[in-house]
Order: sequence, then structure tokens, then C-alpha cells
Amino acid sequence: MKRKELIVATKNKKKFKEIKEILKNLGLDLRIRSLLSYKNLPRILEDGKNFKENAIKKATRIAKLSGKLTLGEDSGLEVEALDGLPGVYSARFAGKDKSDLNNNLKILRLMEKMPLHKRKARYVCTVALADKEGLIAVKEGSCQGLIGFKMQGRYGFGYDPLFIIPKYKKTFAQLGPKVKHKMSHRFKALKKLKNILKSYFKN
Repeated sequence: MKRKELIVATKNKKKFKEIKEILKNLGLDLRIRSLLSYKNLPRILEDGKNFKENAIKKATRIAKLSGKLTLGEDSGLEVEALDGLPGVYSARFAGKDKSDLNNNLKILRLMEKMPLHKRKARYVCTVALADKEGLIAVKEGSCQGLIGFKMQGRYGFGYDPLFIIPKYKKTFAQLGPKVKHKMSHRFKALKKLKNILKSYFKN
């Protein structure tokens, strides 16, 4: 019987924590580790043209190197008025001074004079599952929202302090993980993997 073990191909502590919590909330009893637990495994360069390419690259490369079931994930923010930016550049949008704070400040600067109805955005997440034999599945999730006029809230990471959920009129950073993990782009993508993961270990 296969041991229920999964590697999440990331060294981002906040992202890993979130993925781990969502998988647990989905009722998946797995031993989950990030790349930080495997010093011999490399960080995968995210040079794909889109989230899908990056997620597949992470999953297949790490699965091949480790011989273990691996989850690759890539996600980011797409702002309608910025022609889909920052997109795959979400984590490094501010360039050499990249940080969650500076990335958010750049968005605010670029959208400074835009009214609320022009501030539509969505979070997108693509997850890929692979083992040593190759790619098993790829799923995507998205979450619609608006870009706020200022950062608000203390939870989450990335663009959460700017990303307003219209239903609540609050940012993800204000709503906190209990709400976010039931409706986010990452939750929707991982939920689509639930039965695939169950079937994998069952077989």
C-alpha cells in the first residue's frame, strides 16, 4: 500500500501553509512536505509563459527527482485594466525591490486615478499533480474581485490586502483564512484534485 505522502513544490512558507490547510479542510489525510524539507531538491525556476506551464514544470521536475507524488502550483493576480498584469509576474512585480508590500504599492500607483468600476481583477491558480511516471492532472481555479484604493487587513499574503470580495466588501486580508479557504482561487483548484488524489492512493 502506498504511503499517503505529498511534496508541494515550493519554498514559500506562506503558500505552503495555505495549501496544507486547504487540503486538510478537504478531508485529505496526507503527510505533506514542502521543498524546505528536502535540501537536495532545487527551487524550480518559474520561466513559463503562464501559470499552467510553471505548475507543470514544478510538479514533473520535482516528482522525477524525488520519486514522490508532487504538487506543483502557480498563481497570481490578473487586473483587467492592466491587460492582465501582473499575471505570472505577480511575485516579482516590483522588480529587484520585490516584496508583498512593494508589489501592492506598485499596483496602487498604476491604478491611482481609476474609479471602482474599472478595478476588476481576479486571482488565478493552476495546480499540477505528477509522480515519477509523469503528469497526472492539471486543474485551475479563479476568484473574481476588485482592487481596493488602499491596503486593508492583516491576514494572508501577496495581494490579499488589496483584493476585495464584492459579496463581503472586504479584502481577503480582512476576511481571514476561514472565509478565504472556502472560496479562493487556490481552494477551487485544489478541490478539483480531491478525488484524483483519493483515487491515486486507493489504487
